[in-house]
Amino acid sequence: MAQPMPRSLKDRVLLITGASRGIGCAMAVRAAADGARVGLLAKTDTPNPKISGTLAETAERVRAAGGVALPVVCDVCDADAVASAVADVADTFGGIDIVINNAGALDLRPTQKLPPKNLRRLLEVNVEGPFAVVQAALPHLQQSDNAHVVNVSPPLNLDPSWAGAHVGHTVGKYAESLLTLGWSAEFAKMPIAVNSLWPATTVASTGMLVAMGEDIVRAQARSTQIMADAVHALVTRPANACSGHFFTDEELLRDEGWDDADLAQYRLAAREEDLTPNFYLPATPVPSM
Repeated sequence: MAQPMPRSLKDRVLLITGASRGIGCAMAVRAAADGARVGLLAKTDTPNPKISGTLAETAERVRAAGGVALPVVCDVCDADAVASAVADVADTFGGIDIVINNAGALDLRPTQKLPPKNLRRLLEVNVEGPFAVVQAALPHLQQSDNAHVVNVSPPLNLDPSWAGAHVGHTVGKYAESLLTLGWSAEFAKMPIAVNSLWPATTVASTGMLVAMGEDIVRAQARSTQIMADAVHALVTRPANACSGHFFTDEELLRDEGWDDADLAQYRLAAREEDLTPNFYLPATPVPSM
């Protein structure tokens, strides 16, 4: 049976990047169900016929769920725009308690086929963006009584085969995970908790739907709600007791008391055995090069 989550985000202030759709939207709506105030950052609010979801639609969903939304158009690759957006969120809501670096770039092409401009984008979105967001939010996080930073990035699996499968993408995501490792040490005495959260299986995020096709993803995936529930469990923990970890969503929820029956609610795949393990996890087969 489903386990309750008594800890609440009521009146807490969250800043979520990549919030126009997918995992970011699901995280925002889950926080809103508690009565949270949510700063929503995304690059554009222009509807895309190929990708469902906009910043305005996420804001509407947050309000409908019982939260307060502040949508801000912001490209995380632009440090000045990030600083302005963070200031807007802090000024509007009177501070910032939680930063979730969800925005990400996905490009699995090998070295010969990855143009330099695309490598730059991987590094800008996956590394420079989170750094700029946390740097701008840090003075506000220091004023919170339970501050958290969550990077949606993988555990640091140093098996060379993983890096060799798609070097550019792996370098970017691992660098984001190194931010988790470094910040958890740097901010320990403040204290600000810094952790990474990563899907244990394929999740039907917008990026995966676009990259692989909806039918393929849904045949092997869980819904984005599992990441939303996992991040809720993480950021409602005491900051001084939970930092420097690389959690998977499933691991975190099992730690909260979820069992197989509870986890089944997230499955889009026909059967449990149809779920595909996510990249970079020790038990996941390395993609062929």
